[in-house]
Amino acid sequence: MARPKIQYQCSNCGHTSAKWLGLCPSCGEWHTFEEHESQPSAGKKHKVDISEESSSKALRLSEIEVKSTERTSTGLAELDRVLGGGLIRGSLLLLGGDPGIGKSTLMLQSAAKTPDKTILYVAGEESASQIKQRASRIGLKGDNLLIWTDTRIQSVIAQARSIKPDLMVVDSIQTVFSDDLSSLPGSVQQIRECSAMLQQISKKEGITTLMIGHVTKEGDIAGPRILEHMVDTVLHFEGDQSQLHRLLRGVKNRFGPAHEVGVFEMRDSGLHEVLNPSDLFLSEMDENVSGNAVACIMEGSRPILVEVQALVTPSSYGTPQRTAGGFDQRRLQLLLAVLEKRAGMAFSGQDVYLNIAGGIRISDPAADLAVMKALASSLTDKPADPKTVYIGEAGLGGEIRRIPYIDRRLREAEKMGFRKAVLPGRETSVKSDLSLVVTDTVRKAVGS
Repeated sequence: MARPKIQYQCSNCGHTSAKWLGLCPSCGEWHTFEEHESQPSAGKKHKVDISEESSSKALRLSEIEVKSTERTSTGLAELDRVLGGGLIRGSLLLLGGDPGIGKSTLMLQSAAKTPDKTILYVAGEESASQIKQRASRIGLKGDNLLIWTDTRIQSVIAQARSIKPDLMVVDSIQTVFSDDLSSLPGSVQQIRECSAMLQQISKKEGITTLMIGHVTKEGDIAGPRILEHMVDTVLHFEGDQSQLHRLLRGVKNRFGPAHEVGVFEMRDSGLHEVLNPSDLFLSEMDENVSGNAVACIMEGSRPILVEVQALVTPSSYGTPQRTAGGFDQRRLQLLLAVLEKRAGMAFSGQDVYLNIAGGIRISDPAADLAVMKALASSLTDKPADPKTVYIGEAGLGGEIRRIPYIDRRLREAEKMGFRKAVLPGRETSVKSDLSLVVTDTVRKAVGS
């Protein structure tokens, strides 16, 4: 128990002081300070306790009953794919992405595809009329969508308890605030406390909650890092504003596989699912131009064929340029060094420009072989075979290293009509209808 706090108060004017004073600085009287004991205040309770139970009993592990996790479809196959099959009742999700990328549109389209589900949409950045206009554009009647524009966390919790929706969307977590905190909405303290309260209502009331979050200029979700730790699923909505397609990437998922990717295409009528991304990224490939090669990368468990474009031209300056779009520039410099040292190709006096067509950004090392083939093709000005896919990781010694999921990659290439595949030398047990060229060195691979 806290001890009483000693204070001194002027009997003439009521001025208080932490220590005894002979002269009151307020009224100027002498020897008027008297000692008083004040009970310490209980302190302001920052966190709202939303639970209605006074206590709960701890259970033994053997006493806990495991319930099957039933998933609810969002109505969008690509979104269900990233979530691992659908939404889990009582889960807490976080969706981040650049401004205007389509986060709110994605949620509204999910509501349009599931008319039998009640969705509570907490709008902190748009008015109800703005949401109505966007919903009309994508064909959402809105009988199952309830709009709530009060972002006070106590009001949000009260509405969620009253309505008990199947899904509650908070757009965005940076606009929600608590009256018990003096800091402004969007501050670290407000985001942390409000997210904790939403987590409690989600788990204890069984309400699936999806929070939309802002991102920084580096692409990370704004706010404290603990925000990503406390949620069950973290989704990133990515894409270039100049391109039509959008990638929904799962970064964390407690109820399914992480790093899955869903592909959407942005049109005037909203987001449309792309069930065959390989066809999208290869649709405009020119077969008669040098510097083009096809790679098969893995995004989660999904193989995607992408076009790698390279342009090698004599440099007009003393220092050659090295530019990469959609590919790590330091990785490009490493592959150029391997080609010069192990394959005898001279890039020292050449400007090198590399681009992954379609605006997609790749990090799969299995694209190394396609990148080097595109670079060699542009340097020699000889087009690569447009029906050949290049799969393999390059080592510093000039060797081609093995990569995982080779069977899935080859099946995707077969489905897209490719006839030939260049593979690492140790992939000798692979069975495919493609004509397989197995090579173990970079020199042989870029010459195939």
